[in-house]
Amino acid sequence: METNYMINRSIYYWSGVYRSNLQKRMAYRELRTVIAINILNFDLLNDTKRFHTSFHLYEDKDFFKLTNMMEFHFVEMPKLINEWKQGKLDPWNDLLARWLLLLGIVDSRTDTFYEDIYNELEAIAMKDDVLKSAFKNWDYLSATQEERLAYEARLKHVLDEEAAIREAELREKEALERGLQKGIQQGMKQGIEQGIEQGQLEKAKEIAQKMLKKGLDIESVMELTGLSSDAIEILKRNID
Repeated sequence: METNYMINRSIYYWSGVYRSNLQKRMAYRELRTVIAINILNFDLLNDTKRFHTSFHLYEDKDFFKLTNMMEFHFVEMPKLINEWKQGKLDPWNDLLARWLLLLGIVDSRTDTFYEDIYNELEAIAMKDDVLKSAFKNWDYLSATQEERLAYEARLKHVLDEEAAIREAELREKEALERGLQKGIQQGMKQGIEQGIEQGQLEKAKEIAQKMLKKGLDIESVMELTGLSSDAIEILKRNID
């Protein structure tokens, strides 16, 4: 039944997705292209030995394409495995073959595990980080419950260590930022205080100069302004 009605099913599901694109107040030209991709674990098309076929709508006599809105792809996994066995696939350079072979490592119908495919893809994964990540997830999903629990325990340990390192980095950063802020505040405070002191000193010198010009003696100027005798002597010489 799967073989007989798969094409009908694909068209049916495609039409539902295509119709759902049209919402209220939308024009038909706003409908988006829908591409149906069917990955099959059985042979469907007897007219070709190719594992990947694609279909569009074409005119019957002149064979020009009617539209790009409708597109169907069929990937027949048994044909893929046959091409692999015959050495016709190059997963090292063919990205599509690489990922389809990953899906075909296990044949659930015959309970077959293709170890040769696994080994080659594992070698490719050493140079393909995305495939390597997929392999890790694949291994996890394929593991027994005990293996998954052990994996999760190891993963938790690694994550805890990484989190502790990151926490230490954040604390160090925050401490540096607090120290910098404190230093800025302390510097501003000292600058203000020094500014006030400098302003007071300049004011005292200005008053002392006026006193000296009016003939007050050095002792009196020292008592009234708080300046040292040396400072007042310098001011007096400048006046003279």
